[in-house]
Amino acid sequence: MDITIHWTFLPHTDPEATLAFYRDLLGFKVRSDVGYGDMRWITVGPADQPGTSIVLEPPAADPGITEDERRTITGMMAKGTYARVVLATPDLDGVFEQLVAGGAEVVQEPTEQPYGVRDAAFRDPAGNMIRFNEVR
Repeated sequence: MDITIHWTFLPHTDPEATLAFYRDLLGFKVRSDVGYGDMRWITVGPADQPGTSIVLEPPAADPGITEDERRTITGMMAKGTYARVVLATPDLDGVFEQLVAGGAEVVQEPTEQPYGVRDAAFRDPAGNMIRFNEVR
């Protein structure tokens, strides 16, 4: 089988802060920015990987979600327990320094994990966990 990840979704609460993090700080290319009413779906991804994207979407935009479910999702986002993505880099220390200098919220400094991965973690402006694994 030949399978790749094409899109994945993360919620966002502030389009401008989201762009500042993913476009300006991480250097991702904005592939699309679509508005509908007061909501925006922003698709970003690595410039050199046009087939892989993260769609940053309004939380709980699905009309089938109840108000109680929306409150639960919003509460989990605020705690950083709702959504996450793991990215990879050969230069974990360089990425860490760049994100710290850009004001990103640090969750975990670069750490050698007992399961054989060296990684670090941040939160994006919506509270999503963004982990970086070092590729060796």
